[in-house]
Amino acid sequence: MTQREAIFPADRHALYEKHGYSAAIRSGDLLFVSGQVGSRPDGTPEPDFESQVRLAFENLKATLSAAGCTLDDIVDVTTFHTDPENQFGTIMAVKQEMFSKPPYPNWTALGVNWLAGFDFEIKVIARIP
Repeated sequence: MTQREAIFPADRHALYEKHGYSAAIRSGDLLFVSGQVGSRPDGTPEPDFESQVRLAFENLKATLSAAGCTLDDIVDVTTFHTDPENQFGTIMAVKQEMFSKPPYPNWTALGVNWLAGFDFEIKVIARIP
């Protein structure tokens, strides 16, 4: 049986402790990354929406890096949005910067009404090189 291993970025933020979850779990050659939000080190949200999205991606990259991965290792993305109609343009612009060339990962986007004070969350599965 494959053992699971908790992965945390070097500068883990307060949300992991506050809510009792791992940033990611390594299982075999797969990395399952918990939803990453645009949280500052103290766990509070970045107030500007575009900055919050960018910080969520930076937190994602830090978690991937802790497992020896990059954005190029992502195979599946799920994003959560509190106001998709008004946020989608900003999200797409940042997403296109982060995933600038094919092959693009799978992507599912969901509209939700609550993200614990945040407006964007990104959850991924990556293959560990």
